[in-house]
Amino acid sequence: MSTPRRLVLASGNRGKLAELQVLLGDAGFALSAQADHGVDDIEETGLSFVENALLKARHAARTSGLPALGDDSGLCVDALDGAPGLYSARYAGAHGDAAANNAKLLEALRDVPAHARTARFYCVLVLVRHGDDPQPLIAEGIWEGRVLDAPRGDHGFGYDPLFLDPASGLSAAELAPGIKNRISHRGRALAVLRERIASALPEA
Repeated sequence: MSTPRRLVLASGNRGKLAELQVLLGDAGFALSAQADHGVDDIEETGLSFVENALLKARHAARTSGLPALGDDSGLCVDALDGAPGLYSARYAGAHGDAAANNAKLLEALRDVPAHARTARFYCVLVLVRHGDDPQPLIAEGIWEGRVLDAPRGDHGFGYDPLFLDPASGLSAAELAPGIKNRISHRGRALAVLRERIASALPEA
């Protein structure tokens, strides 16, 4: 049995790490958090999800000396001109305060009717073999839905309790983790990446 190939996730988000470990584990990759390699967060100065994911991936690869996977994702709400978008994790100010972010989103949409609360989760994954990789692998995934008027469900993280998956009629936080991992924006992006990752990072 071959040894899993090591890969660093350029993020401190434990929810993302748990999702991606499951999604990548059966493909022969051992994904670890950047903090396990002494990598600190880098300032996200990009003007797009792709730019931010690439910044994070290069930083993690340079610091750790290992291939790195950068993930940038967010919730884009049509009635808010795409907000919170790039600033999804720090929408309410403090980075990663999901309760505050969700409360601010509900307040921003307080007078918006259900039919106009359309939104999508967007995710871009960027894989670099090393910090100066000139040919990063880039994959994106989009999950269409709408924003509920109150949180539902106990699974997931971030905006999951407020995001309605129209196909199932359930919030992202009500979906079983295995189902969510398959249909989510991150799952869709990873499905694209997985088609190419084995050739990009061959077994040692």
